[in-house]
Amino acid sequence: MPVPIKKQIESLREKLRYHSYQYYVLDDPDIPDAQYDRLYNQLVALEEKHPQLITPDSPTQRVGAKPLSAFDQIQHQLPMLSLDNVFDFDALLSFYQRLQDRLHTEDEIELTAEPKLDGLAISLRYEKGILIYAATRGDGSTGENVTQNVRTMRCVPLRLLGENYPDVLEVRGEIFMPKAGFEKLNRLAKQNDEKEFANPRNAAAGSLRQLDPAITAKRPLSLYCYSTGVVAGEKSAGKLATTHYEILQQLRGYGLPVCNEIKLVNSVEACLSYYEGILKRRDDLAYDIDGIVYKVNSIALQNSLGFVARAPRWAIAHKFPAQEEISKIIDVDFQVGRTGAITPVARLEPVFVGGVTVSNATLHNMDEIRRKDVRVGDQVIIRRAGDVIPEVVRVLPNSRTAPLTEIQILTNCPVCHSAVEKIEGEAVARCTGGLFCPAQRAQAIKHFASRKAMDIDGLGESKVEQLVEQGLINTAADLYQLKVETLTSLDRMGEKSAKNLINALEISKQPMLARFIYALGIREVGETTARNLAKEFKTLAAVQTASYEQLIDVQDVGPIVAKHLVNFLSQEHNQVVIKQLLAAGIKVQNVELDQHHQDNQQDCEFTGKTLVITGTLPTLSREQAKEKLLAVGAFVTGSVSAKTDYLLAGDKAGSKLAKATKLGVSIIDEVTMLKTLG
Repeated sequence: MPVPIKKQIESLREKLRYHSYQYYVLDDPDIPDAQYDRLYNQLVALEEKHPQLITPDSPTQRVGAKPLSAFDQIQHQLPMLSLDNVFDFDALLSFYQRLQDRLHTEDEIELTAEPKLDGLAISLRYEKGILIYAATRGDGSTGENVTQNVRTMRCVPLRLLGENYPDVLEVRGEIFMPKAGFEKLNRLAKQNDEKEFANPRNAAAGSLRQLDPAITAKRPLSLYCYSTGVVAGEKSAGKLATTHYEILQQLRGYGLPVCNEIKLVNSVEACLSYYEGILKRRDDLAYDIDGIVYKVNSIALQNSLGFVARAPRWAIAHKFPAQEEISKIIDVDFQVGRTGAITPVARLEPVFVGGVTVSNATLHNMDEIRRKDVRVGDQVIIRRAGDVIPEVVRVLPNSRTAPLTEIQILTNCPVCHSAVEKIEGEAVARCTGGLFCPAQRAQAIKHFASRKAMDIDGLGESKVEQLVEQGLINTAADLYQLKVETLTSLDRMGEKSAKNLINALEISKQPMLARFIYALGIREVGETTARNLAKEFKTLAAVQTASYEQLIDVQDVGPIVAKHLVNFLSQEHNQVVIKQLLAAGIKVQNVELDQHHQDNQQDCEFTGKTLVITGTLPTLSREQAKEKLLAVGAFVTGSVSAKTDYLLAGDKAGSKLAKATKLGVSIIDEVTMLKTLG
């Protein structure tokens, strides 16, 4: 016998409420999103066929209301009070001692400690488990009716779970925007040339106060509940627990999201320990907080303590150091990073923010300066979050009393005086003195020595950093002037290791042209581009003298890469270092194939074929084997598929060999490869 439609619909609703609870409250979904969507779409289809069975608390009824012309006002039956603040341990201790004095006890008082969310306070009223309205805090007595917008938030249950809840239950909480959602929202705004939000709190407030609920529905809003307001009804007595912490667990059971960071503390020292622990993890949390809230846990003691003015005596907010403050830009300098990126830095009138005195803040790049219209002399808002470099968030243009001069990008590197390159469409300007610039030397030498570049065995990153820090090398050319006795002065470098490194440097002196081009570290010139350049120009001299027009004709070299090449190779400093490398004994192997080699390449069995290399080869490294195959026009990939023509297999080939066998791919060894290559 078929299940009645009404039961099918109610069954789907219950399932969707349950899965929403698992996802938003427990943060432990037990079905994938696609399965949830299928259940939701089934419910939509049934309700469309039977509209008379649609109820206001159905999960499908979140969006659909018409835009409002203005928000109605709602009077709070119980005022939504503010909290008093403390900013240090002494003030917190005074608060705790006042509690003991008013309660006439010297015993420790149990408190709850919870993060103070930086969002928008909200009141949700449920009657017989159904959401009736949602109102903002407003002035504490009267708030705005934002029910239509709150209904669009999937983390807010339209109907409470279970049955053991009060007839009338008013829940207080904080609506906020998670950091990830805020960043995504601003990225989209930037792409669409729309105004960006200053911070997650402003984004949450702006999203909740949209007159069109369809807009709110697209915003990534979340909710954490932290207390109750009015609790009423004939059968409500005794339904809620007698402590604040237990009430929050009940709210969680009703399907309302509650912060997982809430803890019980039994002393003022425990309060401080909790505060310091959360402060350390502040930047790792998924949401913004600006302090900790402590509340007396016993509801009976809360009632005994009562209120003063517009704040409860039984709660206090322990605020974190401010993350945003106002300062003035005195000047703007430009710093050069390890990759040549030139970053403008604002020099500020010192200001205490985020727990430290800040006198410098990043301006990121020139595009950001133009977008924010930052000028020397501006009053600006500075933000510092944890260990993140302080940044200029926005300008306060109304503070300008006279016209201020716009900031101009440098044309030459402030460190090495090489030309500064800024490609159209890119935000970052860069120094072109990559081989010479002191700011980039460590990074440039690490790249030069890397396995896919000059492959200098034994010259790892830490060794390069030691050599640079001790002033033993300034450019890659200086590597070839190193002596054993110099190297043995380094930490953890014995005579044997030093001799091995000198030997590795000697071995590296005969690189193929493609490797040498790649080793120079020219922006966006990777292995493939370097090979194409070598194949096209045959000699290093030809690459060095190639014009922009000649470069853009090379496969895989577009206008931007061609500009990078021209800018890099035209810098006198870079030319000097290349000459020094050649003078040190480096003999770049030119790609000048005679007709015999060209004929062999054309006739080679591997030309145009796709190969995969796996396992340990008897005499060649994988990289050496790859170079030989690429030289004859083969394609070398990393994974076996039906399109693979050959698998070059060595010892301990593993899963790739098994897959190739299953797919019927031809399997060869090193001897066969070398014989085929001739």
